[in-house]
Amino acid sequence: MSGGFPARAATANTGGEARGARGRVRFARVLEEDPGLGEGLDAAQLAGAIGAARAAVIQLSPGEWQPETWPVSVRNGFGLLVLDGLLLRRVRLGHRFGVELLSTGDLLRPWQREDAVASVPRHLGWQVLEPCRLALLDIEFAQRTSSFPQIPAQLIARAISRSRHFAVNMAIVQQPKVETRLHMLLWHLADRWGTVGPDGVFVPVRLTQTVLAALVAAQRPTVSAALAALERDLRLTRTNRGWLLHGAPPGELQLVPEPQARPRQSS
Repeated sequence: MSGGFPARAATANTGGEARGARGRVRFARVLEEDPGLGEGLDAAQLAGAIGAARAAVIQLSPGEWQPETWPVSVRNGFGLLVLDGLLLRRVRLGHRFGVELLSTGDLLRPWQREDAVASVPRHLGWQVLEPCRLALLDIEFAQRTSSFPQIPAQLIARAISRSRHFAVNMAIVQQPKVETRLHMLLWHLADRWGTVGPDGVFVPVRLTQTVLAALVAAQRPTVSAALAALERDLRLTRTNRGWLLHGAPPGELQLVPEPQARPRQSS
């Protein structure tokens, strides 16, 4: 897969004066933003955990994101938790690249880079597709939440789930027809972030044809034709806010094990 993305620089508000932030301090109560991290806590524990699980927030604007030099307190923590937004991680080998789509609930560690000692040279990059808020789960966060081991257990589960979702993406791009790849990809995203409504399953992820082409390892003109075919067959509808999927998932997707998909909620 060859090609590229716009080179606009993403701006960041790091959300804490102790970390050299630009702008006013911003914090989030992580368990209120992401209740799933409190799974396994009883009511009494949850009340204490909500107060302890407080984190500074980075805000990213759309464009190229070049992560800064991270303080030791951040590098020694759990990582960055996506509270909302959409971003793309890119790995380029020569003139070709692979991509990974990340959104709400995903855990990142952009300072953890294996490319410096890799036998095969590679280049890593980040593209912010929609405004993002990332919670800094630093060493102080880890210390404050140490009385609630369910929280780090859920973070480990998120990291494992992310790797398994990526494996599903790899299986999807092995499908011979681009139309099938796109259909499968959108249903896979529906399992992660979709909601069920009267007209179908809504996927609140706005993706350009360039990004879709990268995700399914195809050329943009081929993706455009495949999307048109899916719309003609009434299998999907494009909206200003994302995608509306109609009917049942493609039969091929039933053969791909889905890793810990979150239950869809009725809208």
